[in-house]
Amino acid sequence: QLQASGGGLVQAGGSLRLSCAASGHSFSASVMGWFRQAPGKEREFVATISRSGGNTYYSDSVKGRFIISRDNTKNAVYLEMNSLKPEDTAVYYCAAAVRRTSNIILRLVSSYTDWGQGTLVTVSS
Repeated sequence: QLQASGGGLVQAGGSLRLSCAASGHSFSASVMGWFRQAPGKEREFVATISRSGGNTYYSDSVKGRFIISRDNTKNAVYLEMNSLKPEDTAVYYCAAAVRRTSNIILRLVSSYTDWGQGTLVTVSS
């Protein structure tokens, strides 16, 4: 199970840190990702991190502003969001997919098997 938290209301230019706590024994074997879904839009990729944390990838819209990280000792993945913009407003979801390859990253919604419940981020202008 995945439990996302840390969302809230923030002014444009501000920062938030999302957390995703994972239960179960497969976290260190899982590629982790963050996705978001704005009202009336499809779920979109935000960031992904490999099993060991050594490989990350970001969507163009957040590159340079967001940082994904993980702590395998705490079974947690984080999304540090800086310089937030109103267009970042969405429900943010964490997702997991078990993979045998250590450095793999995944960008497609369909690649992930486990999803958290989402946490709402609202950025006011």
